[in-house]
Amino acid sequence: MENKRKALGKGLEQLFSNERIDFDNFEENIIKNSSKNEIIEIPLNEIRSNPYQPRTTFDEEALEELATSIKEHGVVEPVIVKKSIKGYELVAGERRTKASSIAGKETIPAIIKDFSDLEMMEIALIENIQRENLNPIEEAKAFANIIKETNMTQEEIASKFGKSRSYVTNLLGLLNLPSEVQKKVEEKKLSMSHARALSKITDPDKVKQLAEKAIKENLNVREIEKLTNNDSIPKRVTINRNQNNIKYNIYENILREKIGTKVKVTNKKVEIPFDSLKDLERILEIINIKIEGD
Repeated sequence: MENKRKALGKGLEQLFSNERIDFDNFEENIIKNSSKNEIIEIPLNEIRSNPYQPRTTFDEEALEELATSIKEHGVVEPVIVKKSIKGYELVAGERRTKASSIAGKETIPAIIKDFSDLEMMEIALIENIQRENLNPIEEAKAFANIIKETNMTQEEIASKFGKSRSYVTNLLGLLNLPSEVQKKVEEKKLSMSHARALSKITDPDKVKQLAEKAIKENLNVREIEKLTNNDSIPKRVTINRNQNNIKYNIYENILREKIGTKVKVTNKKVEIPFDSLKDLERILEIINIKIEGD
């Protein structure tokens, strides 16, 4: 992995660190560091979307405008793809690919690079967040997938993607909504603020009822919040994790001092990274674990 990242340049190293990144710089870095021989024409019918693409809807009018431009000037910037078992998977350039198809093109200029599934997931989310607005449900599902695959904390997610912790928390809370209400958010019939207020209610039938009322009567967010503040409506209990975080930080510091490596403690999990087999043996010796046959 390390050799692959160096081959792709600093843009990729930055992309998959825990630091906030800029997708435009990442893509520009790959294109700039690719020779003309690496940019090849690939048949459009051999390219499929990034399987982790969080966007499910695209602005048809914007695609038509881009298609018109491509008819006149061609595809100015190559897309980035990875080789798959059958054809290629898009890494970056979903809109260019769709618009090229609308424009009647049979091929598109592309650069082939290798990425893991997790990297594909992060790239798709970063590109959409920084270039086009995902609807709140698409974004929430994308964040939830990354948390599931990486065990990153909400603080780490917020830092990496340039969001506040409260924004990420509220966004993930939308996934508690019934699917019918999530659909209303995707269709922009309910705003994220409306949905956030409704997501605090535990009774799905009550959520659906209030969602319909908000749409039908064109209620503003304050009016929805007033309705949801009724004591008779059961709500989710907000868990104060600050105390746990303080404890986790204490445990991390103790373990780091003892083991000499950056230990990470999260809910029901302790992560101890190591650099080599020798380093692992050193850690096991410190915590008094002996392997049979050594």
